[in-house]
Amino acid sequence: MDSTAAVARVWSVWARKHGLDPETVVKIAHGRPSISTIRELLPRADHEAEDREVERLEIEDVEGIAALPGAAELLGVLPANKYAIVTSATRPLAEVRLLAAGLPVPENLVTARDAKRGKPHPDPYLMGAQLLGVPPVECVVIEDAPSGIRAGKAAGARVVALRTTASDAELQEAGADWIVNDCAELFAETTAPGEEYLLLGRRTK
Repeated sequence: MDSTAAVARVWSVWARKHGLDPETVVKIAHGRPSISTIRELLPRADHEAEDREVERLEIEDVEGIAALPGAAELLGVLPANKYAIVTSATRPLAEVRLLAAGLPVPENLVTARDAKRGKPHPDPYLMGAQLLGVPPVECVVIEDAPSGIRAGKAAGARVVALRTTASDAELQEAGADWIVNDCAELFAETTAPGEEYLLLGRRTK
């Protein structure tokens, strides 16, 4: 799901309110739990109150939110119990954005308040793997933010990075195993009829 523009708008408003540089704040905030950014940039603020305000603004701003190319098709072929969405958004925000993008709210959803430590720590992806009942080393993470890539790698998973919000150099530095433009370059299939393992592959031109 592409929420880049909405994220930039909300965090720019928040940055200007606190006399901070919007461009810097947006870069720091992307792919991390909001409260982590707030604690880093405003160490003496009421973090919980600021977090609630940012969440309110983000829930209200769904303009331009859309599914990335290929995302709906990829999710459409994955059994519901074989994938999890692991996000730095809160559950209310994640559900609003998924619905705005026309994507299903998944059976397995890990949000900002579920894990003790958010991305770039591995905790969210370790929790996602646990929900699926699969060792993290057998999981493939699809990410677009360097913090999320680091979280996936720290959990022991392999990571496919999308060219949506960061440069190839930033994605590589974060540890991405593969880099693709979007989900339209990916496909999933079962290893054999009735088997529970899935293969995620990259389409060839």
